[in-house]
Amino acid sequence: MGLDHLEGTLDEELKKVVAGGSVFKAVRGDYGCGKTFFARWLCDRARKMGFATSEVQVSETETPLHRLETVYRRLTERMGTAGAPSGALRNLVDGWFFTLEEDVLAEGEINESDESALLARTNELLEKRLGKVSDTAPTFSAALRGYRKAQSEGDGATAEGILAWLSGQPNVAAAAKRYAGVKGDIDHFGALNFLQGLLTVIRDSGSAGMLVVLDEVETIQRVRSDVRDKSLNALRQLIDEVDSGRFPGLYLLITGTPAFYDGPQGIARLEPLAQRLHVDFQTDARFDNPRAVQIRLPAFSLQRLQLVGCKVRDIYASHCNSSNRIRDLVGDDYVQQLASSVAGKLGGKVGLAPRIFLKKLVSDILDRVDQFDDFDPRQHYTLTMSESELTAEERQAASATDVDEIELDL
Repeated sequence: MGLDHLEGTLDEELKKVVAGGSVFKAVRGDYGCGKTFFARWLCDRARKMGFATSEVQVSETETPLHRLETVYRRLTERMGTAGAPSGALRNLVDGWFFTLEEDVLAEGEINESDESALLARTNELLEKRLGKVSDTAPTFSAALRGYRKAQSEGDGATAEGILAWLSGQPNVAAAAKRYAGVKGDIDHFGALNFLQGLLTVIRDSGSAGMLVVLDEVETIQRVRSDVRDKSLNALRQLIDEVDSGRFPGLYLLITGTPAFYDGPQGIARLEPLAQRLHVDFQTDARFDNPRAVQIRLPAFSLQRLQLVGCKVRDIYASHCNSSNRIRDLVGDDYVQQLASSVAGKLGGKVGLAPRIFLKKLVSDILDRVDQFDDFDPRQHYTLTMSESELTAEERQAASATDVDEIELDL
């Protein structure tokens, strides 16, 4: 909710990527303002436009930003399309080979029944399409050739191993790598070359491009200073590569808190990165430029909480037989009252309220109105919260008994 002012610009940027361009975007917002939901909303819009998407959550241990080979591996693991919400890499690669075969058959020189000639000509076309990538990452096209050959021979286990290696997985069987003529594993620098090759496959297979989300990049502020500096430099490198046009068909989005963009342990530690991401946010938020490299999400207000509640109620009502009762008994005024009550019990921290508010709205109120004809939430329901249903942050906010005890994010 409340993202209407961004839709036009974001759609324009996605269309730019479809046309062969590339875009980098940074999103800033406090905890609880909806950065992750924003990223998933944009992924949904992109998939409807024919994009492949992948959401990677940056973490200190599992996905450190300074190790791009790990980022690449997570990216391929979580890739999705409109037809395959997850694990879409195989479909994209197979779709690409199918497209190559169709292009070969369209030439009219090779008979469909001549499998060996079809395979040889497909490999020639593969090399031509991956010409630029082969100059910097010859093993990428070699692995694709090996995967195609293993499939044609019915060797599923070898094909699986080669595809795993292509997606950056470690500990791939040596036999599979020997079959494809490759060695070792993908390293930090090889990851960028493989990303370039992956984009070629995605666009040639009929997809519009790829949207990659690097979520919660602010976690790099908590690592050792040397690792933090490497991570910041890796981010700077990614931005420069996107801006240089190396990755046509890529939309790269990162999310982070204001402290990451403005604080001393964030991008300010690397001056070139701070210069690339600098945007003036001193003016009224109404006049924020959605075309800027960095955009900010508004804090989650009580009004937005009410709007979300009303939308959830309407969606619920549209899927049940008691829709009229639901709209009568759970009107906009009641949703507003519930939102205010939930936020009040959490010390006024509206940003922490959405999860528990929606849970109460659906499970405690809408479900009961739908199932019991004589249930009236104004008469029969009293809002309560137990510690067992709250997260640690919610418990901390709910434990405040005086205004001076409420912890503010300043």
